[in-house]
Amino acid sequence: MSPLPEWDDNTLRHALSDAIAEADPSLAGRLEHDPNSYLDLIDLTARSAEEIAQLLQLAVTSARQAGLSWDRIGQQLSMSRQAAQQRFGRVVDGIVTPSSDKIRRLSPLTAFDEMEELAAAGRTGWHSIAYGMYFHDLIQSDEQWEHLRVVAFASSRRALESEGWHRIGSMWFPWAYYARPTGKPIESDGDPGDHTR
Repeated sequence: MSPLPEWDDNTLRHALSDAIAEADPSLAGRLEHDPNSYLDLIDLTARSAEEIAQLLQLAVTSARQAGLSWDRIGQQLSMSRQAAQQRFGRVVDGIVTPSSDKIRRLSPLTAFDEMEELAAAGRTGWHSIAYGMYFHDLIQSDEQWEHLRVVAFASSRRALESEGWHRIGSMWFPWAYYARPTGKPIESDGDPGDHTR
């Protein structure tokens, strides 16, 4: 892994500092006169570190979903393939398939085919209500749906929601997913994934 230029680290540090400051807008002013506010700073920073660790887990999971090997992921993290797999490879097992006959699981999916599969499912009225590594859980309605995948940290949630998009579940870093009804009648009846992949 090639080292990042110094300015990248500074840019990232400033962005993270800004995010921590945004989480508690009163903190900056309190640091000037309240010693206990430093405990709040420690708490926010520790919670941010936990979130960053979770985002790293999701980034690695997304890389695996995109087909990257443990070897390449380990190299990127400056660790061995085995160390990367032991630390980050615990996600896929134990994913429970929904038992309701009104919910269908669209699986297996990758980062490269999921939007095409969701578009096909949406034309028959199926739309995503939950997702995870390699799958989307869908329910059906009597109108077509469209789906959108955006980079989570670059999207404007309010703008998308004002255009009628509904956020699906919670973020799956680096992606956030949205769906909205089109108002058009479904093209045909059927289960998602019935067409040939």
